[in-house]
Amino acid sequence: MGTMTWPEGIDARPIDKGDAEAWAELLAAREKVDQEGENYDADDLIEELEDAQLDTSRDTVGLWAGGRMIGYGKVYAPSSVVDVARIRTEGTVHPQWRRQGLGTALQRWLIQRAGEVHAEKHPDTTGEINTATISTNVGADRLLRTFGFEECRYFFDMKRPLDAAVPEATLADGLRLAQFDPAMDEDLRVTHNEAFRDHWGSTPRDPESWKNWVTGSRAFRRGQSYVVLDGDTIATYVLGYEWVADTEATGIRELYIGQVGTLRAYRGRGLARAALAKVLTEAVQAGFQRAGLGVDADNPTGALGLYEGLGFAIHSKWITYRLPL
Repeated sequence: MGTMTWPEGIDARPIDKGDAEAWAELLAAREKVDQEGENYDADDLIEELEDAQLDTSRDTVGLWAGGRMIGYGKVYAPSSVVDVARIRTEGTVHPQWRRQGLGTALQRWLIQRAGEVHAEKHPDTTGEINTATISTNVGADRLLRTFGFEECRYFFDMKRPLDAAVPEATLADGLRLAQFDPAMDEDLRVTHNEAFRDHWGSTPRDPESWKNWVTGSRAFRRGQSYVVLDGDTIATYVLGYEWVADTEATGIRELYIGQVGTLRAYRGRGLARAALAKVLTEAVQAGFQRAGLGVDADNPTGALGLYEGLGFAIHSKWITYRLPL
């Protein structure tokens, strides 16, 4: 692909939907060794390839040997920029093919393509590459540092068993909880963009990406998604997701809390706590065994303390690395 030189015997080409099964097999092999707690099936990966912001012919690469996908890379740039154009990269090499130079070659491709994407989409902004890995992946840390990446942000993956009682939480008079309704979808998107204006790395969601990644995702669970309403205003929201591939791999049915947000004017009033308590209660009734979520260690709203107060505990730590462009 392009001017890249790959190790002998490796076929490199863009990923398409017909590669989804092979891609899922690669990620399953990675999970057995890296233990990141992330599992995907072919339909999950096809959904990723359908993102309108992703030019699969140029922003993805699959590495093949003997008809088997043994590595992949993906580059993604948000449609808008708030402060810095953060070009996100991800990739892996099959555990059986590591320490043969493939990871180094793949990282060179990711950096090269990220630079091209930045120049094409956001040429007048300061740009950097962001990539994340679980803190226990020593090999990834070593490779990234070799290329000049540095740690810049930390996130916690948190879990909560649902066999423990859910703390009670009440709302002030005049506010009410309501299950997500598709009729409120656009208002919810606008609320989310406003609520996350002060969150690191967040950029506004346009209607298309909102549909693709948030309420239109196949993992989205309307029955376990609630908002707090003040009249017609969405003050707080909690959205739940279920990853079928995770359940199949772990035997544990987990509700993942994908988004939690509160408008600044409503913060400090216990609204997120009440909405989360409702979502957890609904999850128990729907047969979920565990709840999970991810949180920025330096979240400006004090979310970490909120989640710990509701019984969540840190399960793993993730590190985001940066490389200036």
